[in-house]
Amino acid sequence: MIYKTKFADKELKIETNSLASQASGSVLVSFGQTVVLGTATIGETEVETDFLPLTVEYQERFYASGKIGGSRYIRREGKPSEAAVLTARMIDRSIRPYFPKNLRREVQVVLTVFAFDEENDPDFPAFLAASLSLLLSNIPWNGPVGGVRIGIPKANCQNPNTNSQQPKAPFVLNPTYKQRENAKLDLFVSGIEDQNGNILFNMLDGEGEEISEEEILSGINFSKEPIKKLISLQKEIQKKEFKEKLIIESNNQQLDTFYKKYLKKIRANLLLQKEENGKKKSTLAQQKLREEIGLDKPSFETLVRKVLHKMILEENLRPDGREMDQLREIICKAGILPRTHGSALFFRGLTHVISIVTLGAPGDQLLLEGMEITGTKRFLHHYNFPPYSTGEVKPIRAPGRREIGHGALVEKALKSLIPETEKFPYTIRVVSECLSSNGSTSMASVCASSLALFDAGVPLKRSVAGISCGLIVEDDNSKPISDRKYKILTDIQGPEDSLGDMDFKIAGTQTGVTALQLDVKIRGLTLQIIKDTLCAARKAREKILKKMENVLPRPRPQLSPFAPQILSIKINPEKIREVIGPGGTMINKIIEETDTSIDIENNGLIFVTAKDKEKAKQAINWIKGITREIKVGEVFRGRVEKIMNFGLLIELLPNQVGLLHISEIFPKRPFRGNLSQKFRIGQIIPVRVKNIDQSGRITLSLVKKRPY
Repeated sequence: MIYKTKFADKELKIETNSLASQASGSVLVSFGQTVVLGTATIGETEVETDFLPLTVEYQERFYASGKIGGSRYIRREGKPSEAAVLTARMIDRSIRPYFPKNLRREVQVVLTVFAFDEENDPDFPAFLAASLSLLLSNIPWNGPVGGVRIGIPKANCQNPNTNSQQPKAPFVLNPTYKQRENAKLDLFVSGIEDQNGNILFNMLDGEGEEISEEEILSGINFSKEPIKKLISLQKEIQKKEFKEKLIIESNNQQLDTFYKKYLKKIRANLLLQKEENGKKKSTLAQQKLREEIGLDKPSFETLVRKVLHKMILEENLRPDGREMDQLREIICKAGILPRTHGSALFFRGLTHVISIVTLGAPGDQLLLEGMEITGTKRFLHHYNFPPYSTGEVKPIRAPGRREIGHGALVEKALKSLIPETEKFPYTIRVVSECLSSNGSTSMASVCASSLALFDAGVPLKRSVAGISCGLIVEDDNSKPISDRKYKILTDIQGPEDSLGDMDFKIAGTQTGVTALQLDVKIRGLTLQIIKDTLCAARKAREKILKKMENVLPRPRPQLSPFAPQILSIKINPEKIREVIGPGGTMINKIIEETDTSIDIENNGLIFVTAKDKEKAKQAINWIKGITREIKVGEVFRGRVEKIMNFGLLIELLPNQVGLLHISEIFPKRPFRGNLSQKFRIGQIIPVRVKNIDQSGRITLSLVKKRPY
């Protein structure tokens, strides 16, 4: 069947069960001229695992945008792009909480982009297709969810110097790529209904240019109605195409018995977090206790989760003894490595990260060629999470989805503070190495990377810091979330992270938020809970920023002596071909003789990169000579380039020559001999520019007449 409606001033079309008929559920969603196929499939048998075996795959196809992509020798799609991985992770975080906790049959959601109109991001129809394909399948899933993108154009933002609490103009629903390029806030919001039909928020993913918390809340609130419309549409379709769901048995009654018997032992194990090496002690003690009880890992974790909730809500007691808003001990250091361009350490309790900055030439930029994006990228952040950071032994492989996602989140947090190319033309790569992990290494990477950029002398506008906040909500499903007791936990670690109800990462400056990412393990959050979390995160961020500023308050005034030197010059774009020369001969000659690399932009901006600044100056002077516009009357000490019967070809500047006619050399009497008898190649002669014709040809005269 086909369903059509208007959404965000565009046609939204949904076609059900028409293509992938052997999948458990499938839909084709079109938004504008962007089309995505969503399928959900469940395995026939249970697998031996202690976690939900769910995978979400977002597949970009070059044909969707009319391209033949891939490498020259393999003209097909390869591994998923970073953008595809991030979209898959975003959808995964939105749908995962609503599967039965004890589901052990593999579930796979595959989203394939069939058509891309280069205007509407496929993540919106893909999100809807994922929700609907699960909803219309026999897979047990307690959806639907609705997701939309919210944007605030820069011109619509409040003046930071005023006390205004609201944006001056409306938000943009599902902004186009062009609108997002000029956005102060770019935020994807996902929501779900509670038992009373109210919208709860279960996923946030976005970035801002130091956006205020009030504007973020306004944007989230604005998303309520469009999310509700999407959920209502899905429920209407489900009524018409209902399919019986598989039934998964629950064992809650059995766990209640274990809870009463083992409450004190579990509580004591959790409180081992207070001690030195508490994480390791607590983990070992819980393993022994689980073996004693005889429960599988998911059931035991449910039991520990219940005890943790009781401790925090009823006793106001966190496992490591901290107050609800208390940060762990913070240690910062900058400039710790001898030859790197910038480096910094950031410790927050047992979470330790080192970040290293490398500065490169403009030509070192990353080339992007995907289904959605083509172009270059000059600021890169990469995140590594080796097994030793958690005290484990595992194979070390290529970066996984988690590492790609965390790296991208840190990149979002920092990139709006990176100076423009004209002010700082370097390509910048930051790598964060997680040395020890016990809660939110991604936000520690934000802090370490900000300090490392300062250490490298990158003129970052302001310091950036990040913090992760958790949540513990009363376990009473008879009440809506809005009526339950809850506590916000600042700087979560260990069991608060794995067994808590929320992981809300927020990064920013003293001025505002630059990136945020939320996922939940309960039904969803009210706007009030989000508001309280943003407030707690801001207070924590201000404390962290003060610690960082005590170590390095501003970027170092000089770059590392090991960093390359970049000089720039702006020339007339029409002179670019003269700098390049026939077949690249001139530019290759400059590069070879000065030991530099040269990058030329279409607007005439030229960057010269070298290890030695004097070499860069030499190349700049060479380019100046090539592109300098010679004027009539100027005097040069020219070099004889060529000797002909009718005169001399004189090089005035690199790649610029003029003709000194024989009549200018012998004005009073004709010369019957060979000019090579009087002149030699390479001889320096003082000449004056006599004339420049319309074609740019230069004629010369001698400055001082000589008798020959």
